[in-house]
Amino acid sequence: MIHVKLGDLDVSRIGLGAMSMSFGYTGAGTDDAESIRTIHRALDLGVTFIDTAEIYGPYVNEELVGRALKGRRDQVVLATKFGFVSHAGSGPGHLDSSPANIRTAVEGSLKRLGTDRIDLYYQHRVDPDTPIEETVGAMAELVAEGKVRHLGLSEAGAATIARAHAVHPISALQSEYSLWTRDPEAEVLPLLRELRIGFVPYSPLGHGFLTGRIRSTDDFDDTDWRKNNPRFTGENFRRNLRIVDEVEAVAAEAGATPAQIALAWLLAQGDDIAPIPGTKRVSRVEENTAADGITLTAEQIRKLDHLTPASGDHHEEDQMRLIGR
Repeated sequence: MIHVKLGDLDVSRIGLGAMSMSFGYTGAGTDDAESIRTIHRALDLGVTFIDTAEIYGPYVNEELVGRALKGRRDQVVLATKFGFVSHAGSGPGHLDSSPANIRTAVEGSLKRLGTDRIDLYYQHRVDPDTPIEETVGAMAELVAEGKVRHLGLSEAGAATIARAHAVHPISALQSEYSLWTRDPEAEVLPLLRELRIGFVPYSPLGHGFLTGRIRSTDDFDDTDWRKNNPRFTGENFRRNLRIVDEVEAVAAEAGATPAQIALAWLLAQGDDIAPIPGTKRVSRVEENTAADGITLTAEQIRKLDHLTPASGDHHEEDQMRLIGR
């Protein structure tokens, strides 16, 4: 597996997002044994970058990752996130990036993950009630104490990233980026490159849509957040199937799967990008990591650059308000 740098942090250029093993998607939390096998297989295939968060579950995904990494902790760059659980206030789902909340959050994450340090610690969403300088200042204290090695932000806007980086170096930004969600390209990616901050695209397969395997939402259970996602509902869903057809055409030409093509396109965007496709199945992690060996032609990249634009926002309205602040 080729490695890239997120700031000064060395990671495999394809990571593994663990969220869907426990939270948010159909079948989450139904087969922890297979999820642990998936993490182990990822490590065997050269993946060194594992991503989780305290809100996933909440808490149970960190516990699962901790169990999976027992005895293999030193093989991975372990990333988790705080800020979507208000520990002294409203609980899970409520933003709180106050210094006191960060102190509580990090101790809980360290315990659940079974580790003495977090390699990359992200603010999950920008908290409008706490200046970013205070949040990053508290995070920097954790670096000084050895509990955290590198700092990250998630879905922050360009101005906030610049302010945060002025307090303490930010190693990575994690935001949604894929063939059908290209919002970061206008302002955020140029700033990241100016400041030498790495980029970690989450949902690089469009929440599974770009794999070509979702032709109906009938199989989604009631826990699946995609049931209310604008791109997966009504006429938007039917229009977006055209995007899948276009990706499938490139995949057939390249002798690869649509998922591999979507990941290969992201990898072609720069040597400072490390997507974290999520899965809870061994077969899927094998498929995804194989994208490391695919090189797209200039014409294939051109076709992918000019796919039909997606119909619908990539999150519901309340979640869209939390992005880019």
